Amino acid sequence: MAYTAPRTLVRTREREAHGAPLPTGRAGRRHPLVATAMVLPLAALLLYVFGGFEAVVTHASSVGVMLGR
Repeated sequence: MAYTAPRTLVRTREREAHGAPLPTGRAGRRHPLVATAMVLPLAALLLYVFGGFEAVVTHASSVGVMLGR
């Protein structure tokens, strides 16, 4: 894996030297419901396109059996 920390530090110092404002953004995490609302449509589309519904049901069933339910 690339070691990118020194490059990031260099870029930050270059921005400060040129007087460019540092990027400001809202730090933090998305609400879980927002993240779910963003992911579910894509997941449903992929299930439909690739016909994966049966595979998901089969895997969920086997996991349930493995857990003893």
